[in-house]
Amino acid sequence: MRVILFGATGMVGAGALIECLADARVESVISISRRACGTTHTKLREILHGDFFEYESIQSIFRHADACFFCLGVSAAGLDEAEYHRKTFDLTLAAARAMATVCPTMTFCYVSGAGTDSTERGRFMWARVKGKTENALLALPFRASYMFRPGFIQPVKGVRSSTAWYQAVYTITAPLVPLLRPLFGRLMTSTDVVGRALINVAANGYPQPILESSDINRAGQ
Repeated sequence: MRVILFGATGMVGAGALIECLADARVESVISISRRACGTTHTKLREILHGDFFEYESIQSIFRHADACFFCLGVSAAGLDEAEYHRKTFDLTLAAARAMATVCPTMTFCYVSGAGTDSTERGRFMWARVKGKTENALLALPFRASYMFRPGFIQPVKGVRSSTAWYQAVYTITAPLVPLLRPLFGRLMTSTDVVGRALINVAANGYPQPILESSDINRAGQ
């Protein structure tokens, strides 16, 4: 399987990259990012790309991919709806449309978030925008599209969040995870499980296009 990966310098994308490089089913990974991820591997090719709203200059590299793992995203904190829409919906669809144009046989996997609003009419701005993004992706002519909605994600295998205060929360809560799992296990997952789930779903499919945390944990076994 030939994978296009967005977000390798972020927490979820870094976890996905680790699992891709370790999985024999993944033949190659092309990472699209603004800066190098710091990993070298015979499977990995990095494309440093400055404009995530334009892909004409690199569109040809998508042509023979089997799957895209889109793990790129921003927090809504401090953003108004217009800016969050631009950095979530517009940015994601720019990449997805570029790929669908040249490689409709691809499977597209988008890491969204728990609580996403598929109706696009809920009270929470971020959930509406995420829902609109998911709906637009599902309408594109890919072979298959899957929306991953993890809740709490525990970073493992040396993965760290690039957002300092997120990482501080993960560090503080790490000792509590074993205690919380019996109560909130359906809402919790980890970066390695998400990475394996992305690979397994791209390779084998899944019964429904939207995967909540419990589905991610099932698919990532």
